[in-house]
Amino acid sequence: MPLSPSAAPTRVVAYLRVSTEKQADTGVSLAAQRAKVEAYASLFDLDLVAVIEDAGASAKTLDREGLRAAFTILENGEADALLVVKLDRLTRSVRDLDTVISTWFATGRWALLSVSEQIDTRSAAGRLVLNVLASVSQWEREATGERTATALAHKKANGERVGAVPFGFVLAADGVHLEEHAEEQEAIAIAHELREAGMSLRAVAAELAERGFRSRTGKVFAPTQIARMVA
Repeated sequence: MPLSPSAAPTRVVAYLRVSTEKQADTGVSLAAQRAKVEAYASLFDLDLVAVIEDAGASAKTLDREGLRAAFTILENGEADALLVVKLDRLTRSVRDLDTVISTWFATGRWALLSVSEQIDTRSAAGRLVLNVLASVSQWEREATGERTATALAHKKANGERVGAVPFGFVLAADGVHLEEHAEEQEAIAIAHELREAGMSLRAVAAELAERGFRSRTGKVFAPTQIARMVA
């Protein structure tokens, strides 16, 4: 069940983080963050059971000693909520924020409180904000996927390499575009003819081997390779 704002007092673990290049910045220094979470806890009658710090820790990954310790406190039942000064203390990555939300706070077992964004998921309004953040995260993931697919399709249409060099082609001298490989293209053409004649994938592979065609590793083509060849 979601936590209730009236449940007194809510036990919270505060998580503070500062990156190496920001350690001298008074706006996000560990001392400044500690003062803010302590004032917030006092104002809203929260039981601040622990303050965990990650000093000089990048937000590029969630694999941080302090963050793991904070989540362990939640998981062990020693606190009911995680308190941060700002969400970017947790992460600056939309994808990682979505991971944190879905893993720890989506079910309502634990609450997430942020001083700057005024997020408090013990309330319906706070949970609404969390759902909006999760929706935005999902949108960003899908939008990124669409942009990536469009970019790859554009590169492929322009004859540029996308991933591994496919059978039938070689990488051009510019290291970007693809050029046809005459012998491999011949093998592909024969495979298409044999398949159109009704031969099975295994029979096509055997026939190519009989005619002296081999894979790039020098082996007889497998039926799955023939299937990709004629797709």
